[in-house]
Amino acid sequence: MKTIQISALLLFSTLILSFCNKPDFDIIIKNGNIIDGSGTPAMIGDIAINADTIAAIGDLNNKSAKHTVDATGLVVSPGFINILSFAAPHLVKDGRSLSDIKQGVTLEIFGEGDSMGPRMEKDSATNTVRWVTLNDRLEAIAEKGVSPNIASFVGATTLREETVGFDDREPTTEEMELMKQLAQQAMEEGAMGVSSSLIYAPAFYSSTEELIELAKVAAKYNGLYISHIRSEGIRLLESLDELIHIAREAEVRAEIYHLKQSGRGNWHKLDSVIAKVESARAEGLSITADMYTYTAASTGLTAAMPPWVQEGGYDKWVERLQDPEIRKRVLEDMRRPAIEWESLMQDSGSPDNILLIGFKNDSLKRFYGKSLAEVAKIRGTSPEETVIDLVIEDGSTVETIYFIISEENLRKQIALPWVSFSSDAGSYAAEGEGLKSTTHPRAYGNFARVLGKYSRDEGIIPLEEAVRKMTSLPAENLRLHKRGKLKTGYFADIAIFDPATIQDHATFENPHQYATGMIHVFVNGTQVLNNTQHTGAMPGRVVKGPGSPR
Repeated sequence: MKTIQISALLLFSTLILSFCNKPDFDIIIKNGNIIDGSGTPAMIGDIAINADTIAAIGDLNNKSAKHTVDATGLVVSPGFINILSFAAPHLVKDGRSLSDIKQGVTLEIFGEGDSMGPRMEKDSATNTVRWVTLNDRLEAIAEKGVSPNIASFVGATTLREETVGFDDREPTTEEMELMKQLAQQAMEEGAMGVSSSLIYAPAFYSSTEELIELAKVAAKYNGLYISHIRSEGIRLLESLDELIHIAREAEVRAEIYHLKQSGRGNWHKLDSVIAKVESARAEGLSITADMYTYTAASTGLTAAMPPWVQEGGYDKWVERLQDPEIRKRVLEDMRRPAIEWESLMQDSGSPDNILLIGFKNDSLKRFYGKSLAEVAKIRGTSPEETVIDLVIEDGSTVETIYFIISEENLRKQIALPWVSFSSDAGSYAAEGEGLKSTTHPRAYGNFARVLGKYSRDEGIIPLEEAVRKMTSLPAENLRLHKRGKLKTGYFADIAIFDPATIQDHATFENPHQYATGMIHVFVNGTQVLNNTQHTGAMPGRVVKGPGSPR
């Protein structure tokens, strides 16, 4: 009996000691230069994490943790939000998101006009057709395993394709109602809002009234209407007026995707753009914008040909291009000043300012990284004929870089308090198969470039403001729940970087170069970057918009 009592006492003592020695927190990040995302001055302090949440901020010297990270001399900030990302297909193949994680991006937001759902798809197992929702697609990516969090807008282009198709016509009353119902379901399941991309067919065929009706659905759920506006060049100001009109009529918050002034002849319009936006904001409308920090855009050769020839989708487009009479008309439209549609080929000013960076056809991959002028010379055809022939031969729109943007205007935009940042690109691994193709350097450097080149080196904005514009500004615009700031009770999405060495290295000639200076990254409290090396952790989740129960 006495032995039993002694054993029980020892067990009780062990439990007491165990309880007394239990760490206060899972992780403490110590002695960091904390920039909390609000824009207020930095402070030296500690941040504690329990599970996926920031548990405490301040002087935690008398507290213990299972794991400690020394952030002496480093900046500790919220993880960055990429409000326009094309990383989804890359994350399906490789969930590490290396080129963005190494810049501190902890949330990738998809859906520029096109979104992964809703789509009507055939189930081969049951031979039935069913709707696959946007949330279905996002959850499937997250379930596979990804390092960053993910989210998406529902695309107005997708809604139109799945109801009207690729035809240049107004939706019927029934089609419009179905588009709105699908948008409503997407908002209730967590979409960030409704997006449009209006220079491309079939989005080009959408009327302002159609967009207002869809934007009203986003507004009902406190979502955002976000748009690649109808023109960023000749009709830039008129296109901005359309976005503001939609915001006013739908009573919705609105954002301009990748704000720019395309082509030298339009660079002077930035001041008028700023005046229009700030007038609308003074009126009480919530109008914001995002941007990338490079003088070149990237899209397909779709942006070099008029939308009318692209009606019906790629196959019908190529079929028309092979008709001699239609080809002749297309060439004429490509050569005369484009007023009613957006020609990035014309905005570039010269075929020397157009780089071809993406082919499907192996026989054309020898042209990777060459200018349109070089390829046209090699092939002995005019630049316009070369564009048409490449689209036909490649079986794709051909990924292209267009040099159309003013560096001076970039600097002005960076300083605007209502402009956040986006890569408008995928997230790559600079290894293996990834090195067999090229891309735009913004995929590897857009966020580091803000912190290094434009904040530290050129002093355009203070570091605290740079962080705010990559964290709390987009989080507030999107009405994200407990993300975008370093605040007790918020999710522990955290970037820790060296302000003296943070730097982009990717170039147009050699884009597959990681940024440097990002030391540690946490997503939902899990470390995905440790001393600049990816840990292999995949803690990313689907982040829901304001219309979805959390």
